[in-house]
Amino acid sequence: MLFPYTYVPHQMERMQRFVNFIFYQVWCRARKAGPYGLNLFDANPPLKDVMTSFAYDHTDAGDRFSSQVQAIYLSFSQLERREIAQFKRWYQGNNDLEKVCANDPTVHLARYSDIAVNYKNIADQLSTFFKGLYSQSLLDLAALRAKIGHIDHHYQTFVLTNKAGKCPFCGISDLLGEYNSKREAYDHYLPKALYPFNSINFRNLVPACHHCNSSYKTSKDPAYTPKDPARAVHRRAVFYPYKTAVHSIELQINLQHSDISKLTPADITLQFGPAAITQEIETWKDVYGIEERYKAKLCGENDGKYWLTQVLEECQAYGKQPADILAMRAQQTQSRPYADCNFLRKPFLDACKANGVIP
Repeated sequence: MLFPYTYVPHQMERMQRFVNFIFYQVWCRARKAGPYGLNLFDANPPLKDVMTSFAYDHTDAGDRFSSQVQAIYLSFSQLERREIAQFKRWYQGNNDLEKVCANDPTVHLARYSDIAVNYKNIADQLSTFFKGLYSQSLLDLAALRAKIGHIDHHYQTFVLTNKAGKCPFCGISDLLGEYNSKREAYDHYLPKALYPFNSINFRNLVPACHHCNSSYKTSKDPAYTPKDPARAVHRRAVFYPYKTAVHSIELQINLQHSDISKLTPADITLQFGPAAITQEIETWKDVYGIEERYKAKLCGENDGKYWLTQVLEECQAYGKQPADILAMRAQQTQSRPYADCNFLRKPFLDACKANGVIP
């Protein structure tokens, strides 16, 4: 990840707080709380309003939500105290996104497949419930929307703070912003297809460009290495999208020859740094196809190859020396690294200089 987002608090966070209450105060107390009923929500009046509306308004999405909450309550009522304690550890772990991303060994991260080993029925119930939490048919229900607001408003608030206008996962694609009537999709950083408990947690929801979200990441799991028959699958560190400490990716480009007109991805070597965040960088490269995408851009007629042509044409048109143009590019990269893909353009031009393509 080239740069982190700034987290933006919003009314929609209330939905995760509702889910927290359902999990801790309803499901985890099912052993002793008696029969399921709306009285279980008395301690959370806004949520009780929502649950009451769902119980009596007869909307399909509301009915599904209510019936699923009740079904999971009944399943939890059969669990022993030690089993409920384990579910609590899983719930807390899956929602402590910063520690998950840091690969903190104390975090009890749980996928549906992990839960299903001993609790197949509950894993299936949780899968149906948590995957459905992010559905528009549920979030658009009037009773719920009155309490949590609308995700489009969250996005507009988000881009007023996060103004880079570029996807931080690739730096290549523009993101729709405050002057667009549409918005980008939110990526579930820990995929909702694989993980319960955090599908409506906005620490796990990050706007991403279409290519990062739908073409490259899809349902890849950033928390685990890819399945490889030659090695065991294990946890790995990954960039936390809302990390407050800003990191800086270093990129060096090397070209195998000086004939840029015939440049192909096989002729390019990319080196990333700094070494202190090597694990995070390797995960980022794997999940988002970074090397393939950057090399393809450097070989593009209107990207890398044009960047070189532009330098040579500017030298001729304005009577400048190549060193003057490269110095200007360096200054532009320092001040606006993601404008015009400067973070890629500068190291590419440096490689052209080192190879003698730029005199």
